[in-house]
Amino acid sequence: MQYVSMFLVIGSSLFYHISQKSISGQSNPVVSMLMTYMTALMATGLLLFVFPMERNSVFVELKTLNWASYVLGIAIVGLEMGFLLVYRSGWAVSVAGVFSNVIVALLLIPIGLYFFKDKIDISTVFGVVLCLIGLYLINRK
Repeated sequence: MQYVSMFLVIGSSLFYHISQKSISGQSNPVVSMLMTYMTALMATGLLLFVFPMERNSVFVELKTLNWASYVLGIAIVGLEMGFLLVYRSGWAVSVAGVFSNVIVALLLIPIGLYFFKDKIDISTVFGVVLCLIGLYLINRK
């Protein structure tokens, strides 16, 4: 399951960036997102057949949620609108995802260490250095 789930993340990320970059420049970004979320709502509803509810009630399941589900919804809207505007402003699809993911990864290191008690080792430090070198190489003119 570990590799299947990562394959899902990678494949979905590819389609995400290709789709975001391909959205018509004439469309209103909010209407585009509205259609995106309507499609996502339908796809998520279909996933209930794959991951059925044990308690047989959406209302019972809703009571088990915490703040993170709601904040995630807001974050997803920011992410979607951000990438849509990033691509409309001219960022290359080959750079925007890499740039944002490296910055986010660097910001998540201290968050992971402090809040989630993640451990860091020498290979992680080496990876961070490579990320910083990569950001420099991507952004140099």
